[in-house]
Amino acid sequence: MKAFLMHRHHDFDIKQPTPPHTEARIQDLELNTLFNAMANGDEFLLAVAKSAVLCSACDLDTILYRQEILKDCIAHPDVIRAIYQIPIEAIENKRKRWMSTLGHIPSTILSGSVQLMEMYVELLLKLRRLADLHVASFSSEGFRAFFAMIQHELDDDYFDVVRAHLKTLKFRDGVLISAELGRGNEGVNYVLRKPPEKSHNWLQGLFAAQPQTYTYTIADRDENGARALSDLKDRGLNLVANAVAQSVDHIDNFLQMLRIELAFYIGCLNLCDRLTQLDEPICFPEPAPVSARCLDYTGLYDICLALTMQKKVVGNDGAADGKNLVIITGANQGGKSTFLRSIGLAQVMMQCGMFAPAISFRANVATGVFTHYRRKEDATMKSGKLDEELSRMSEIVDNLSPNALVLFNESFAATNEREGAAIAHQIVSALIERRIKVFFVTHQFELAQSFYNQHLETALFLRPERRDDGERTFRLVEGSPQPTSHGVDLYNSVFQQDVHIAQMTAVN
Repeated sequence: MKAFLMHRHHDFDIKQPTPPHTEARIQDLELNTLFNAMANGDEFLLAVAKSAVLCSACDLDTILYRQEILKDCIAHPDVIRAIYQIPIEAIENKRKRWMSTLGHIPSTILSGSVQLMEMYVELLLKLRRLADLHVASFSSEGFRAFFAMIQHELDDDYFDVVRAHLKTLKFRDGVLISAELGRGNEGVNYVLRKPPEKSHNWLQGLFAAQPQTYTYTIADRDENGARALSDLKDRGLNLVANAVAQSVDHIDNFLQMLRIELAFYIGCLNLCDRLTQLDEPICFPEPAPVSARCLDYTGLYDICLALTMQKKVVGNDGAADGKNLVIITGANQGGKSTFLRSIGLAQVMMQCGMFAPAISFRANVATGVFTHYRRKEDATMKSGKLDEELSRMSEIVDNLSPNALVLFNESFAATNEREGAAIAHQIVSALIERRIKVFFVTHQFELAQSFYNQHLETALFLRPERRDDGERTFRLVEGSPQPTSHGVDLYNSVFQQDVHIAQMTAVN
């Protein structure tokens, strides 16, 4: 039995290696905030969330497959949480009964395996009942196939046969074993036999002809005889004990994988609940092929900022279809870095099959998401800050492939503007020639203007919206780079307020 709730034809590997540049991406996009919101304090959910988000898919089929499943989860959260509790209950019950499965003696293995199998049968029956009750309410291919598999594999005949076998395997009337004599009159070819069926009519059974048997009774104090008899019993039970233990392992593996794959969707439900409390919108993005150049968004917001501030944040509207380069310029505290992070987060969430933090979001799939953010001063650095930035850039280039996405935030500003602009211009030009999509937040007017003067049809220039009175809306609008950072706005906001306070003090 296979769940197949993360991939159409194979299991999800929670231990798969994370892609290169993972740690920098976690830091720059503040992904730990997203992971913690999905986990809601559960370490297992945290591990699954990290693996699923960081090892995002690059094919449209997997992304759309998960999206449809997640839509069913959001429509029926109680059912999903009830199914998720079944493998959790199995783990708890197994932990209570683990002493029964210790040792390598066949009789001990068989006894413990029968106990576990009885427990699993009850849980599988609960799963089958959930499938019967809710299969008609689910529309995704993944869940309909999952429920169909449960109904087919775990039908009434299955449970009847398993219960009958488990009853027999308890051997309440002793064990029937056949054997042959080998060399030196040693027993060989031990075979466990099915015990004879008891007659339901006691009177008929009383007068029925009994098979001829020979009996040998071991004395009460004959320890060696009892030990020899126990050895004979274990030889006969060895094969059936291994068979039952393998059946237990098969069901255990199925429930473990079901828990892993459902954990991703439980994390998405936890995140959805948090965003609903904040009155933040979500949407299911429209992924486009990697070769396309698509970007269109409405109400796109930084989900990690909303989770950190615990309130609704400003979103952005825009479109960049056909664009390989997006340069964002403007004053500090205008929302540039927040917007850049929202782009990266939405891309990553889309590619692992999640919803996106926006009213609508459409983008082409990227072969990888890389970030190059300005770092704070580090006293332990053995080289200059520019060297460190170039070294990180070299590591990114080593792992880049066409149609990847690279997010730059104030990169190459550790030297003077002319040198930094020249370095950045060469790097960005090389990237877009290799069909790498680039977003670049910068204060370097010379860098932005150099690309603006080329009149590239594949370039888009954004800057923070500024009203006539100097008020900032924290939204980005299309516009040419400007040489000013509007420092007078900051001056007026600070000093005019001080003047107003001084006047009020003088009046009083």
